[in-house]
Amino acid sequence: MKLSIAILAHNEAANLRRTLQSVAWADELILVDSGSTDETVSIAEEFGAKVFHESWKGYGGQMNSAIDKCTSPWVFSLDADEVLTPELQAEIQELLKGTPNRDAYWVPRRNQIFGRWMRHGGQYPDYKLRLFQQGTARLPENTEPHATPKWSGPKGKLRGDLLHYQYPTVALYVEHMNRYSSASVPLVLRKGRTCRGLLEFLSMTLLNPVLTFIKNYIFRGGFLDGREGLLFHLYHSSYISWKYAKAWEVSRDVIEK
Repeated sequence: MKLSIAILAHNEAANLRRTLQSVAWADELILVDSGSTDETVSIAEEFGAKVFHESWKGYGGQMNSAIDKCTSPWVFSLDADEVLTPELQAEIQELLKGTPNRDAYWVPRRNQIFGRWMRHGGQYPDYKLRLFQQGTARLPENTEPHATPKWSGPKGKLRGDLLHYQYPTVALYVEHMNRYSSASVPLVLRKGRTCRGLLEFLSMTLLNPVLTFIKNYIFRGGFLDGREGLLFHLYHSSYISWKYAKAWEVSRDVIEK
């Protein structure tokens, strides 16, 4: 069975070579670029990738566009800061030599945050649906800012890790969470979470973040990931507060107008 790799990129020259080296064995590399100004495109072409230039449509729509361009029977959706371990590469190659008994497969992802591989606090194994038959899994569009493929049919689990070099610095994490929280506002409002009432406002901007921190940092062992774990879970809780605060802000402004 042949395999296509669907990748999204925007100014990923610092990561892309490492990523493409881990999938250079695949039958087809499809990269959809959304206006890179660094060496992203030339690096992709160096590895023989088919490069397409498209304006950003949101993560779900952009990745679906990349998937639709794949011509192999099987697809692996990949971010430009992710790397397949040798174990995962060998497992996929062995699987596709025969006839897979599932339509799609979950892959365990290991996240590196602030220079540390997170093992606790719900961060590992961070299963993602990434390997699937063409025509099955799709990403939801116009919903969460970083959607993942969905498929209601039969699914299996792989054992090899997908490495995610996620947030090397605190500054980058804060910048991403600021963008993601803003992008989440339409979804929050569609769910009716306007936070206009005082109790809902306090619940979503204060209580929800605090309980999330307690759950992940204490009960799920996030404290075992050292200072990096403390910072990550603290700032993740802040992100939750931000998205509801921004939804309240938008809702308030609409009423005042």
